[in-house]
Amino acid sequence: MFNLTAIREQTILNIRDFDGWYGQKQILKNINMDIYKNKISAIIGPSGCGKTTLLRSINRINDEISDYKTSGEIIFEGKNIYDKDVDLTLLRKKIGMVFQKPVPFPMSIYDNVAFGLKIHGIKDKRKRDEIVKLALKRAALWDEVKDELDKPARELSGGQQQRLCIARALAVDPEILLLDEPTSALDPIATQKIENLIEHLSEEYTIIIVTHNLAQATRISDYMYFMYQGELIEWGPTRIMVRSPKKQLTEDYLNGKIS
Repeated sequence: MFNLTAIREQTILNIRDFDGWYGQKQILKNINMDIYKNKISAIIGPSGCGKTTLLRSINRINDEISDYKTSGEIIFEGKNIYDKDVDLTLLRKKIGMVFQKPVPFPMSIYDNVAFGLKIHGIKDKRKRDEIVKLALKRAALWDEVKDELDKPARELSGGQQQRLCIARALAVDPEILLLDEPTSALDPIATQKIENLIEHLSEEYTIIIVTHNLAQATRISDYMYFMYQGELIEWGPTRIMVRSPKKQLTEDYLNGKIS
């Protein structure tokens, strides 16, 4: 499973012996993987293999599901994020998440991006204005909306809404950005914009993306993690995984024999 050779990268997240259950059903089974700083990591695998559950476990958003429980560790900044004294608000500030379907809040474009800033106590209007502008620029949306920041966010197109959600996550200055199938509901042109954006953002942020789109994972990711039936089968640099996977299951999936 561990097929990194002499590569030396700086890790930002370490997942060790991690299991996850919904009630009595085990969804994640002994996951061990490292995530590298300022790289794009793509989690791939067939539907129902545990990709999204793992992603949602990385900033503990699954805590909102009453019967979800875990064992093992996810180490971030030298600490297990599942320790009892972890501040979830601060954790989710540092590890932001964008969902499969864009979910703009029922408020203006500006207020969507500024929402997290108010929660984290940034009261100065001028400072908020600067951060909102920067976040929208980083999300490649500023030029399209700069003259209509008071417009309801839900009037934006699907692709614009997704970039708005990315801007909202970026506004609170995360270190890691989790993306769950961020282009699955978008047309090809909007998808290309998001992919270009993800590649650009990886210069400043660590990106973890769940995708069913193998071509997309191959195009944009630096590292690939293949999951099957709750297990992490194999992971490593994308170029190596695609060219010479070590496990037969991985090869079968990459060749379309498993869907």
